[in-house]
Amino acid sequence: MFRLFVLVLVVGGYALATSASHGADPRTGRRPLALDFRMKTLAGKEVDLATYQGKVLLVVNVASKCGLTPQYQQLQALHEKYAKDGLAILGFPCNQFGKQEPGTAKEIQEFCRVNYGVTFDLFAKVEVNGPGACGLYKYLTSVETKPQGPGKIRWNFEKFIIGRRGEVVARFDPKTHPDDPEVIQVIEAELAKK
Repeated sequence: MFRLFVLVLVVGGYALATSASHGADPRTGRRPLALDFRMKTLAGKEVDLATYQGKVLLVVNVASKCGLTPQYQQLQALHEKYAKDGLAILGFPCNQFGKQEPGTAKEIQEFCRVNYGVTFDLFAKVEVNGPGACGLYKYLTSVETKPQGPGKIRWNFEKFIIGRRGEVVARFDPKTHPDDPEVIQVIEAELAKK
């Protein structure tokens, strides 16, 4: 007989449903909270983030008209170098900082492809701060991490690293480049875990 258990947790004032059947951690029987969200891609397809379980994720809020936009190039280089080892980069366009991501989904996709050759996963535009923040970012900004702790997103290109088991293991400020040695060290350490 197949049984499905659902546990509802309240984290930071919002509810998350955790299923013990899909994407569950074999040690605890629970699905990692960081992967307990469904998000839409730029193409409008809904994706269950639990499908990324077992990979190392680099989650970044991105923008096309920012002084930090050239980080797309470094993100793509990391994708090309480490995707075969289990790294997945998830870009979440956001227009909350200086209105630096005003484009439509099609415009964002085209900009990233033409200017930076982006082939890593890009999602629909989201809010990352305030009452309209999506559930994923409400969760990410509530977690105690290093080198930065919990708190609101400061600007475009803030980075979170999620380990293979779905735990948030690091958070880096926007000006820390994706290929910074400290970021690479965390990514490689997480990729080494099986």
